[in-house]
Amino acid sequence: METTVSSTTATAPSKSSLLAGRIISVICILFLLFDAIAKIMRESHSVKGTIFLGYGENMVQVIGTILLVCTIIYIIPRTAVLGAILITGYLGGAVAIMMRANQPAYFPIVFGILVWLSLYLRDGKVKSLLNFGGKW
Repeated sequence: METTVSSTTATAPSKSSLLAGRIISVICILFLLFDAIAKIMRESHSVKGTIFLGYGENMVQVIGTILLVCTIIYIIPRTAVLGAILITGYLGGAVAIMMRANQPAYFPIVFGILVWLSLYLRDGKVKSLLNFGGKW
């Protein structure tokens, strides 16, 4: 019996790719932190928006705390992929709620794409895992 092992090697991203990935990451992180902290502090717009989407007022801080934890995990380089997965789940819930409330859901979708694009551009392991443009 013969076993074939396929290995993909992670290549270091180019300087421009790394810079673009970091810029996109910073934009995403700043927005996520702003949103999470506004919810935790029960800022009036966050409370009104959460109630409008069908959640009780008592859930605002819980949602903000969940987002803050996911964002912190995303910020740490060793756990960034796990953070991106958790943020994707969070944003998937946002898409579902927006659709249920008959609101446009393009923002959480685009934002989720940006979170993964930033990882793709700055992390050679993610790039080799996704392998766009290569042999599958």
